[in-house]
Amino acid sequence: MEKDEIHLRRLPAAAPWGPRKSGAEDTGSEFHGVDFLPEDLNEAPEETGMRVNKKYSCLPAEEKGIHIINIRAIEDIGYDQHESTLLNSLSKNPDADCKYGLYFRDGKRKVDYILVYHYKKSSAGKTLTRRVHHNDSSARSTKQDQPLPGKGVQLEMGESEPHVDYHEDDKRFRREEYEGNLVEAGLELERDEDTKIHGIGFVKIHAPWNVLCREAEFLKLKMPTKKMYQINQTHGLLKKINSVIQKITEPIQPKVAEHKPQTVKRLSYPFSREKQHLFDLSDRDSFFDSKTRSTIVYEILKRTTCTKAKYSMGITSLLANGVYSAAYPLHDGDYEGENVEPNDRKLLCEEWASYGVFYKYQPIDLVRKYFGEKIGLYFAWLGVYTQMLIPASIVGIIVFLYGCATVDENIPSMEMCDQRNNITMCPLCDRTCSYWKMSSACATARASHLFDNPATVFFSVFMALWAATFMEHWKRKQMRLNYRWDLTGFEEEEDHPRAEYEAKVLEKSLRKEHKHKETDKEKLTWKDRFPAYLTNFVGIIFMVGLTFAIVFGVIIYRISTAAALAISSTPSGRSSVRVTVTATAVIINLVVIIILDEVYGCIARWLTQIEVPKTDKNFEERLIFKAFLLKFVNAYTPIFYVAFFKGRFVGRPGDYVYIFHSFRMEECAPGGCLMELCIQLSIIMLGKQLIQNNLFEIGIPKMKKFIRYMKLKRRRSLDHEEHMKKKQRYEVDYNLEPFAGLTPEYMEMIIQFGFVTLFVASFPLAPLFALLNNIIEIRLDAKKFVTELRRPVAVRAKDIGIWYNILRGIGKLAVIINAFVISFTSDFIPRLVYLYMYSENGTMHGFVNHTLSSFNVSDFQAGTAPNDPMDLGYEVQICRYKDYREPPWSENKYDISKDFWAVLAARLAFVIVFQNLVMFMSDFVDWIIPDIPKDISQQIHKEKVLMVEVFMREEQGKLQMLETWKDKDKKKGENCNNHSPRLSRSHSGSLSSCHSYPLDV
Repeated sequence: MEKDEIHLRRLPAAAPWGPRKSGAEDTGSEFHGVDFLPEDLNEAPEETGMRVNKKYSCLPAEEKGIHIINIRAIEDIGYDQHESTLLNSLSKNPDADCKYGLYFRDGKRKVDYILVYHYKKSSAGKTLTRRVHHNDSSARSTKQDQPLPGKGVQLEMGESEPHVDYHEDDKRFRREEYEGNLVEAGLELERDEDTKIHGIGFVKIHAPWNVLCREAEFLKLKMPTKKMYQINQTHGLLKKINSVIQKITEPIQPKVAEHKPQTVKRLSYPFSREKQHLFDLSDRDSFFDSKTRSTIVYEILKRTTCTKAKYSMGITSLLANGVYSAAYPLHDGDYEGENVEPNDRKLLCEEWASYGVFYKYQPIDLVRKYFGEKIGLYFAWLGVYTQMLIPASIVGIIVFLYGCATVDENIPSMEMCDQRNNITMCPLCDRTCSYWKMSSACATARASHLFDNPATVFFSVFMALWAATFMEHWKRKQMRLNYRWDLTGFEEEEDHPRAEYEAKVLEKSLRKEHKHKETDKEKLTWKDRFPAYLTNFVGIIFMVGLTFAIVFGVIIYRISTAAALAISSTPSGRSSVRVTVTATAVIINLVVIIILDEVYGCIARWLTQIEVPKTDKNFEERLIFKAFLLKFVNAYTPIFYVAFFKGRFVGRPGDYVYIFHSFRMEECAPGGCLMELCIQLSIIMLGKQLIQNNLFEIGIPKMKKFIRYMKLKRRRSLDHEEHMKKKQRYEVDYNLEPFAGLTPEYMEMIIQFGFVTLFVASFPLAPLFALLNNIIEIRLDAKKFVTELRRPVAVRAKDIGIWYNILRGIGKLAVIINAFVISFTSDFIPRLVYLYMYSENGTMHGFVNHTLSSFNVSDFQAGTAPNDPMDLGYEVQICRYKDYREPPWSENKYDISKDFWAVLAARLAFVIVFQNLVMFMSDFVDWIIPDIPKDISQQIHKEKVLMVEVFMREEQGKLQMLETWKDKDKKKGENCNNHSPRLSRSHSGSLSSCHSYPLDV
């Protein structure tokens, strides 16, 4: 095409989009920002992909041999009216050819990743509908009577200069440079701004085969080779048992290919371009699945930088600064609707993310294939935890039923309920409270026996061993998954530095340069982080203090409300004081815990951000530690108060302990504090699960999705044709909620694990409620990942990280706490002491009387005696209260008695014996169960041996081939030397071919 001509022609229906390769023949393919299609419309997709065209810069029009003219000239030629309709109708359904955004416009190159950005669009009317390519530096073509922005084209005389948004231009230039660097890294890009979401542009990224191979080698990805081997099978009785179990569990197995038991396995080896012959490359399109492709592209995005504005910016910085608004891989397709092609997402929705399959096993291998190892391990751990809750729930139910069955045989509660004993109790508060009968607390005493009986001690020991068994079972399961997912030998390499860390290092180096100091490789030291560490320390102490202050405030509420209700003139009001106060206080605690959980989560993130950790892994671990510490204190402080502090510092009648000289410390119920601890634990646990975990997880994402939908609907064009067009896959995924990490999911389950193990002696039904919650939780999380969230980038991981250490810590702490709950909160130890030291007939008769001390009402301090001493209808001389003190007729009246010290010694001895015994048993379980299953260790060893054999055979093959070549070469040389001179001329070609034979081979 001549330089001074503008050659416009009609486009064929199947014309591929994309600018031509930059070169001498390309000088006429661009005209003032309008991309003209290349002469050869059938060139390869690689030729038509996005290419760097002189580093995103457009040569002045004079250098291209094109005179500056008004854009209206195009309209005068007749291009606009005729060709714009042609561009909209190049094919019957161009979106269907690219499977609605899953492929590039050529329908061949798969979209592996999406970058999203905002651009400002002219509001001057309908724009030219077209696909924008990589040498576009601005938004879509504006209306033809205005110049194209961002192309560096001189304005014709008389035209006004458009308004320039320098901030938007800066973002655009950064995008241009970054995308150019991506192309130089080997990726192929295609931009789309003609979408239903106005003002949003999408950059589609495709990784070609050579880039995938290169990055797979860099990342040391283990890929399946051609070599297959037999997995060791069980024999004899074990084989029969396994086959029976498989038949029984067949109805609860998910109907996916990945979940079926395998008898053979492909040998895996880290990918190497030099050893491509080892791998099964018969189907290159499926050799790297979509999860692996997106991981590879993300690695390139992280290390590719944009150096404009004098500092380096990776994808994380570009996202943080708003240069791009989002970056995510695509889902495999739709999961519902008519004529939906089969895909992994649809299969996951049917066999995993559905409440109708709650009774089935999870298809963990398919989850790993779609979401990656890190998310796969989370759901595998959650599945193992839920399975292990089944035996714990059964034993807990048996313990509870034992308490129900023996409640009528419990002598202490029968004595309390016996009206004939006629025990008069001292007032529970000053002045307004009257004397009361012991038999009025009958219901509380009977209810306490349901949870405070000898079986709860057994259950505490059982749950400690259960926690140790669970941890060992998970370790073994983890090793099986590592073997199955080819993660054996995988070691996490140090991640790329975070954007914030690089910015701080740059700031530090610039300060040193300003002071004319020599700067080596800078890094942040503890001195740089000291203000952040100090802020962290002070912030965490303040938050813990705030939690304690709120619990103290609830205590004041309980005391003041109890006193106010005691004044009530109605007998029903006075009788229900304890229930009313306990229930309302627990609900207040629950609301405060839920609110503070959200606040503490945000504060923990902020405190971690100001520390500026170097890598994402360091950031995540520090965030988890802070969030867990704050949420642990928040959730368990009210329970710790009821278990270990309530009723311990009340004093005695006539010498009570007061808060602020007006509020008397509250006492435990006559049956002990264990019943109240059970109520507190159950309401907080169930409330957190129902409100925070399930309602928030379902409601908040739905609400956010609805808000985004309404915003987009408001911004949507009124163009009916565009409105009726089916959305591209990347547009649909953009409307989904971004993936925020697994920390909230793990945190929710870890706090629940604490409820199940820490105070299980007071609430044997905790494992049952946890089990019911987790059955719903698994499907709820699955549905959220498959339908509500953008597809997360697959991350390789061989374990659950810091969460395992937290679980072990909770398991050890549970032994100590349960020992103290049994010995100090329950009446188990006082009963044993009475039975073996003080009982006259070896029974529990007289136990209640033994635990009550006497008080002479004449010893009340002035102003503390009941206002109505005749409330019971008779005058009271001696009242009783629960404590071990000397009687008023003793020489040392009201002093602590010897019985108290005997019970205290027994309690402490029980704590020491119980703790050490259970710890020893837990460690014994840990030691006796091997971390790696025997069959898995054998398979791993077998893989190593087979790999060595493969390489040895390959080396031997090479040596044999070389020897064969040498022998043939030697024989050919001897044959050629034996030819006569007469024949040698005619066979000169043979001689030369003889010597060239090895090269040809």
